[in-house]
Amino acid sequence: MKLLNLTTLYLAGLLFLLLTLWAVIFYFQMLDEIYDSLDDGLENQKILIMEQAGMDPSILDRPAFNEGAYIIQKVEFNQFKNFRESYRDTLMYMQNEEDFEPVRLLESVFKQDDSYYKIKVITSMVEEDDLVKELLISLLLLYLGLIGSILIMNNLLLKKIWNPFYVLLAQLRTVKIQDKKKAEFITSRVEEFQYLGLEMKKFIDQAQERYHNQKEFIENSSHEMQTPLAIAINNLEELTETPGLKKAQVDLIAKTLNKLESLTRFNKSLLLLSKIKNQQFLEFESINFNELIKNVIEDFKDIAQHRNVEIVLIEQGEVKIEMNKELAEILFTNLLKNAIIYNGTNETVTIQVLANSVNISNTSNFALDKEKLFNRFGNFNASSSSNGLGLAIVKAIADIYSFRVDYKFEERLHTFSINF
Repeated sequence: MKLLNLTTLYLAGLLFLLLTLWAVIFYFQMLDEIYDSLDDGLENQKILIMEQAGMDPSILDRPAFNEGAYIIQKVEFNQFKNFRESYRDTLMYMQNEEDFEPVRLLESVFKQDDSYYKIKVITSMVEEDDLVKELLISLLLLYLGLIGSILIMNNLLLKKIWNPFYVLLAQLRTVKIQDKKKAEFITSRVEEFQYLGLEMKKFIDQAQERYHNQKEFIENSSHEMQTPLAIAINNLEELTETPGLKKAQVDLIAKTLNKLESLTRFNKSLLLLSKIKNQQFLEFESINFNELIKNVIEDFKDIAQHRNVEIVLIEQGEVKIEMNKELAEILFTNLLKNAIIYNGTNETVTIQVLANSVNISNTSNFALDKEKLFNRFGNFNASSSSNGLGLAIVKAIADIYSFRVDYKFEERLHTFSINF
């Protein structure tokens, strides 16, 4: 959700609560004012009727409201003495409405020429349900008007104010850590946006510097290691050809050569993993995975035959993906190599190509730890030729292209799935 829309949503909720609270308070205040006004009118009307009764005693006998908005009845002194003046709401049948309508009633007593009288005076009042209805309609119109005003303000005024922020975001999307060119951000009159741009530039400059320093260090370290390793391997190979060596000495040299070659492979894998993590493989092309997998199978045919492993390819779909060809080859090379190495002898490795995924299965007697499977050295076995980086490289490549790598173990079958 965009910031402006989120702001509008919060304002709409806050306005709804405030208007609801205001409406309740306003309703009771307005109702109190209406009652106060009606009561004052009834009191004034009572005084006028009493003054008129002093001049015209004939109105002192009016038992019903048929002839006006008041009733006067004669009462005994005991009733007069104990009576308390009161205002109350009641209902009265209205001829024009043909229904009972609410009225405000004043009951009081007075004395006239040594006689005592009870008087009831009525006046029409606003119906509360009509009052509530009109108030709700007015509040709804006010609420909609305020929300409309906020939307207009957001899209015209606030959008213009926040424009530098969105420009900064757009510029940030174009920044690449691999670039040597320094990032540049627009300046703004708004202090917060100007400060944000400066901090973003500082952060990106530092990240680019660290990236290039790390890249240079890894490449230099790898190069510096490869040279002495190659020299050591070459010297040991020449040493094995020296006449007069005992079998134990040859075996020891062979073991040392194996370790050095393993270290060389490890160094190359670690450098490759770092390059993948740093996204140094930027070239893209359309890759037909069906053809690529066939080529990888051909490369491993001799190793598979040596281990008495049959590789079966099942094509139930065709997969074409835009990605770096070298990384695509590394992805399936590592998966197939992993399946062949950890497969049982005289067993089968099955590769199933579907429309949106590729599954590679091999037999095994135990499951792998899913929690550590794709970590560096997560499946490292000191007794094997593996350097523990194969599946970590697979996961790194998959993450770059948003592929999903799954693993399951069922009925002695390891199955790795790449879902596109």
